[in-house]
Amino acid sequence: MCVTEKLVAPKPTLNKCSETLSSNNGTKPQAVSSSSEAVINLDHGDPTVYESFWGKVGEKCTMVIKGNELMSYISDLRKPCWFLEEELENSIKRLHHVAGNAVVDDRYVVVGTGSTQLYQAVLYALTTGGTAPEQQPVPVVCAAPYYSQYEDETDFLRSGLYKWAGDAYAFDKEGPYIEVVTSPNNPDGTTREAVVINSLADQGKILYDLAYYWPQYTPITRAADYDIMYFTFSKSTGHAGSRIGWALVKDEEIAKKMTRFIELSSIGVSKDSQLRAAKIMGVICDGYQDFESDENSENFFEYAHQLMEDRWKRLREIVARSNVFSLPKYPQEYCLFHGEFTESYPAFAWLKCKEGAIDEDCEKFLRESYKIVGRGGRRFGADPSYARLSMLSRDEVFQQFLDRLQSINNGTVSNGNY
Repeated sequence: MCVTEKLVAPKPTLNKCSETLSSNNGTKPQAVSSSSEAVINLDHGDPTVYESFWGKVGEKCTMVIKGNELMSYISDLRKPCWFLEEELENSIKRLHHVAGNAVVDDRYVVVGTGSTQLYQAVLYALTTGGTAPEQQPVPVVCAAPYYSQYEDETDFLRSGLYKWAGDAYAFDKEGPYIEVVTSPNNPDGTTREAVVINSLADQGKILYDLAYYWPQYTPITRAADYDIMYFTFSKSTGHAGSRIGWALVKDEEIAKKMTRFIELSSIGVSKDSQLRAAKIMGVICDGYQDFESDENSENFFEYAHQLMEDRWKRLREIVARSNVFSLPKYPQEYCLFHGEFTESYPAFAWLKCKEGAIDEDCEKFLRESYKIVGRGGRRFGADPSYARLSMLSRDEVFQQFLDRLQSINNGTVSNGNY
């Protein structure tokens, strides 16, 4: 009789140094010229805003990996996501318990190379198995304004299983569909739910992109409890370079299909990155659960929340005096994490040029006249009078951004002087 043994990779002992990993990438942040000729690039949501916090944390986030550790593809074949390190799974669940932003009990955790890979994995999982060969690609929709990369990511592989179908508000076809719900929404920071109305609603599948559902960006009004929801290390802690994302999935078969997609595209996810992510998440959680810690130390979510609040306050003060721009207003809601009413402080400013203020679209006006690079409204399925600008840049870049906005008034909007 042949017996198949379940394989469990031995756990490394991260105690002696062959390679050192820390929150510092070994290079100094590139200085930004204060010259008015310098381009300010706020197109991407690169979360360098948190560098100063992690610099102060110091050696708490440092870990060592010996040369003979983490060599196997396999972490634990007993789990649907067989390349998921146990330390990361435990840290993910612990972090969600601290933030109170998601239900983690009775969920399968699937780790991916950022949420971008998880998005593709979910689409694959929801459209494979038991379908007739003649079936048309399943439409994928999201309510506008939607994340600008969804269309490209959906159609990049030219899959016969699914295809981008645009604005969920305009979708009225019967039959299977997939709706992406981004909450808080990228680009405008609003809280979202599904919007598609379909008489065959049981054929619709919904996936929740909760990359920004963290206490620094939005009130945590409840623990999210959906069938499929995914998060990203980059926006929760700022460590975009580690390329770690994770999904919380109710259905085991969906988790297995997602794992299969990742297996075929990258044969798993870097264990080095997984353990670094676990270490950093653990440092955050320790700050809230270690009652013997330094009373003068700052906890990450409070620090990040105060930082975002301050940035939004300064930005709103300038926009309020402007005859050119406006910003969305967000309602105050009771945040279970902070224990008080607070408003949203999104990772992006959804800036609108007021009607009649300029003759061009907002993105073009900012780029050509003031060397501020944002992402135009058309990319998000919205009006060109809007532009998305990152609130996550380093302090000196953000200050230059404010200085240039301050210079835009009725006397200078037409000549591009600053």
